[in-house]
Amino acid sequence: MSTLQLKDGTEIFYKDQGEGPVLMFHHGWPLSSDDWDAQVIFFLQRLQSYCT
Repeated sequence: MSTLQLKDGTEIFYKDQGEGPVLMFHHGWPLSSDDWDAQVIFFLQRLQSYCT
């Protein structure tokens, strides 16, 4: 579990998994980064995934 802090103090939680070219998943309201788990597992062997 990692967080990124913006200049205004906002913290963004993200998951970082895998290695290779980056693929970013971003959910909409009211979901969470957990909703991308099935997709991350599929791409895990070829790509590095960031889920916010």
